[in-house]
Amino acid sequence: MRDYKTMKLAVLIDADNAQASVVEELLAEVAKFGVASIKRAYGDWTTTNLKQWKEHLNSHAIQPIQQFSYTQGKNATDASLIIDAMDILHENSLDGFCLISSDSDFTRLATRIRESGLIVYGFGEKKTPEAFIAACDKFVFTEILREKKDTEIIEESNTTELRPVVISAINAVSKDDGWARLSNVGAYINKKHPSFDPRNYGYDKLGKLIRDLNYILIDERKFNDDSDNVHIYIKIRD
Repeated sequence: MRDYKTMKLAVLIDADNAQASVVEELLAEVAKFGVASIKRAYGDWTTTNLKQWKEHLNSHAIQPIQQFSYTQGKNATDASLIIDAMDILHENSLDGFCLISSDSDFTRLATRIRESGLIVYGFGEKKTPEAFIAACDKFVFTEILREKKDTEIIEESNTTELRPVVISAINAVSKDDGWARLSNVGAYINKKHPSFDPRNYGYDKLGKLIRDLNYILIDERKFNDDSDNVHIYIKIRD
């Protein structure tokens, strides 16, 4: 079993389709999944379009990969990133990839990496096409990485849309008595919905989100030891 805290990851950034303003928060999020052994950003650095990215490259030890735009309308950056990713994949020295882009062109790349048994974390804006999101093991919307002071911070979303998702997950992992461990419910939801994150709904933890759902019962059960730690179990309210 892989130790997710020490997983070696390649962080590949499509600078043309990623926000430089959240790079610090993005790398902090990557650190939750593993170690960023490779950090590369792809784009035409001779243009002014990537000016905001340039100031972050040195401070975060991100290697810029130059890709000239030879033909107008063709995205050479995508091709360069994909070729690099396949080279890294065949070196067989990493545990997974972090693909930072809101571009659907990386859908097949994410699928190919997963077919090789490696994990794929995607990062992009909410406008990211569903196909790319679904191709990743986990997808994080970059809007939720912005600091609270950022005026573009997302507003709390309506949790009504979560009801069928939560109920389906509880039914899938619950015991015969209808109770399910919260951690198992969270794992099931993440597998079925890669972009699920309680922060999308204004909560920093899944437990806090669940406690505000009026159709869920909660039962805290102590560990079988002398500690004060508890397992949280949830059940659909009759």
